[in-house]
Amino acid sequence: MTAEEKQDKLRLVTILTLVRFPLVLLFFVAAVIEAFYPSPLLFVTALAFMISSALTDLFDGYLARKHGVVTDFGAHADPLMDKLFYLVTLPTLVFLSTLNQHTGHASLLLVMTVLFLARDQWVTFLRSIGSMYNVSGCANWTGKVRTAMMFPIICAIYVFEAAPPHLSFINFRLLVVFEILALIINVYSFFVYTLYYWPHLRRSASLKDEPSG
Repeated sequence: MTAEEKQDKLRLVTILTLVRFPLVLLFFVAAVIEAFYPSPLLFVTALAFMISSALTDLFDGYLARKHGVVTDFGAHADPLMDKLFYLVTLPTLVFLSTLNQHTGHASLLLVMTVLFLARDQWVTFLRSIGSMYNVSGCANWTGKVRTAMMFPIICAIYVFEAAPPHLSFINFRLLVVFEILALIINVYSFFVYTLYYWPHLRRSASLKDEPSG
């Protein structure tokens, strides 16, 4: 592969990473409009935007590794796009569940929203501490598993809460089981990242030596 071809592959991977946020914003707009003006076409459109946004996470990493165009920018931009995906989708799902008067499900989704966003902020903080000591900010395996589980779960939740009756196929009890599993992985990921960065966290919290003289 020539240097120019490699640059083209890098541009494609970067676009796939960064387009995740515009796509999920389009989902948000379509989903909110559909909530007030129900339409099978709007539902399918919103779902297509959500699935497209989620799939970018699969393909950007795969292509980056396949073509050897992994960069520090991509390693940091990818988890940022994941955070923005959660930031848009989870509150939207809470809103839709509440609108449907699914109080129990809305409560579970609210807990999920708080814990997922809190974990993401904590990991961002840990990475900022680690960067002071040249620690890699690449995603831990627990973070990858969490994303791999949660993206399709979020799509399934939207189908359950917004699909017209003739398009709904989600089993609610099974959905809740997967939501609880995702919560467990999320909490476990919190502790794994904390343990990994703990030495650097302690080092950053220790007193600096006063200059002599």
